[in-house]
Amino acid sequence: MAMGTVAQTWFRGTWHEGNLPILGAADHGTWQGTLVFDGARAFEGVMPDLEPHCARLARSARAMGMDPVMEGPEIAALIRQGVRRFAPGAALYLRPMMWSTESSPALIDALPGSTAMAICIEDLPMPEPAGLALTVSPYRRPRQDTALTEAKAACLYPNNARIIADARRRGFNNALSLDLDDNVAETASTNAFMVRDGVVFTPVPNGTFLAGITRARVIGLLRDAGHEVVETSLGVADFHRADEIFLTGNASKVMPVTRFEDRDLPVGPVGKAARAAYWDFAHSELETA
Repeated sequence: MAMGTVAQTWFRGTWHEGNLPILGAADHGTWQGTLVFDGARAFEGVMPDLEPHCARLARSARAMGMDPVMEGPEIAALIRQGVRRFAPGAALYLRPMMWSTESSPALIDALPGSTAMAICIEDLPMPEPAGLALTVSPYRRPRQDTALTEAKAACLYPNNARIIADARRRGFNNALSLDLDDNVAETASTNAFMVRDGVVFTPVPNGTFLAGITRARVIGLLRDAGHEVVETSLGVADFHRADEIFLTGNASKVMPVTRFEDRDLPVGPVGKAARAAYWDFAHSELETA
């Protein structure tokens, strides 16, 4: 399995047990990389922001030049159906995907109407907020004029993989990556926040990274609680001056950073407040998973 030990896969109208083969050797998505996906979470009987994640999948497909097989509400309904195949309250990773099966006559671009779709649901425990060690990656993020950064596209993730693999080789859990203009973009797998003198800062979306759904939710929750949150261009030096750093993403939601390069950091009050507020939000719209 890619992530868990148990999986349910929806493909061609039917749910299947396990890691079902879904791609053909000649599928355009197999050899040209035109696959998009999204990720959501089920845990403790809730599936926060499931609809926005599913809607983003359809947007990513269009950005890749494909016609979506279905729209967000239909995808969300299928995912809810699949989650009911697991034990109530199970911690799950919810991954709908679309890819092209045929190319245009030019062979390189997708034939828009040839899109296929699958949903894979895997068991994946929610990690405890024990703290992460963060470094700075030597590898950069592309701009919109150099890659298809507006889509959550599988073809972008080998770069993310080498960012995190390099960080782990050097004794860290993750790494900040910069754009081509030396601005901090995000880590290999999460959006980044820092706090200085009580003010929360996070990189402003500039087309070089995916401004996540969990990121947007946390910004809104912090502002509702009275925190000042500033989206702006940030450099590595800003993070070196931070009083606390925390990360947001779908898989782990809100996680503290307890070491940045060679400096230890506390699990700060703003990061704690962000995580608590997110859990309160998630359970405020309780639904039976």
